[in-house]
Amino acid sequence: MPDARNAPLGPLGERAHLAWDLLVIALVIANLTLLLFDSLFLLPPLNSAFEAVAPTLHGAYERRIHANFLTIDLAFVAVFILDVLLGWAVAIAERRYHRWFFYPFVHWYDVLGCIPLAGFRLLRILRVISLLFRLQRLKMIDVRRWYLYGVLAKYYDILMEELTDRIAIRMLDNVQEQVRTRDSLTNGMVERVVRPRQQALIQEISQRLEAMAGSAYTHNRPDILRYVRGLVGRTLTESPEIQRLSRLPMGGQLTRGLEASLSDLACRLVNEALAGLQSPEFSTLVEHLAESGFDAWLRTDPHTEQVTEQVLIDVLELLKEQVAVKEWRQRYE
Repeated sequence: MPDARNAPLGPLGERAHLAWDLLVIALVIANLTLLLFDSLFLLPPLNSAFEAVAPTLHGAYERRIHANFLTIDLAFVAVFILDVLLGWAVAIAERRYHRWFFYPFVHWYDVLGCIPLAGFRLLRILRVISLLFRLQRLKMIDVRRWYLYGVLAKYYDILMEELTDRIAIRMLDNVQEQVRTRDSLTNGMVERVVRPRQQALIQEISQRLEAMAGSAYTHNRPDILRYVRGLVGRTLTESPEIQRLSRLPMGGQLTRGLEASLSDLACRLVNEALAGLQSPEFSTLVEHLAESGFDAWLRTDPHTEQVTEQVLIDVLELLKEQVAVKEWRQRYE
């Protein structure tokens, strides 16, 4: 891609550029108008109608303009060639592109529009568009406020959205077809995507389990201890041995003391066990458990592959439905 490095112009240079651009725009419009009128002049019905409505003007046009049309067009072409050469010289002087010979390739429509042949003359309208953009960059005009620009931008936006949606849906269709036809999709995902990241995933799972257990205990410690005490109390109350012990003299006091001691012991065990979640031994245990569960999760069979493929197909179908939504209707209707 060419690297545009336009040097800032002074006020005099900007006015000269602007005057020349306006002159070229006027000449291009005049030339295109002449091309259109002369093309219509060659049509017998329109020629006869023109002669019937304005015979004097018809004769003057035929003798002075139509008969010398090629010469007049060459005069326009001479100005357009001069414009290309001047633009090329200015681009070289301003070091606008990486190489001096880039200009005719970047402005190919200007070069081809200088060819005085019917097929290339229509390219001169592109010169008007390029000059309008040049005036836009000079902040002399603001085409974004033009009604025509708004209409073209609207339909360009609609066209690009419809085109990209169709391309995306076609690509998703191809992916769905690949999923349906290939038998080793699940194995490929496991071996090429999951297996190389197994240790990182196991470490992440174990860290999350440790953090989840520690956070759950920290935020729910009173409820957990209350549940443990209640569990010990219900167990002792329902025990036949404790019931017989409570019938003895001083049995009730002994039973209450035993219940309090066992509750304190159970709560202390729970505290010690949960405090051990931060120990290296518990981390190693969790990693071993995660690794064992991970290996079991990675084992596949034909039913697993079928389920996985169907999930992928359904996900792709959902994406197709989302892509197919015509968002431009919400913007323009």
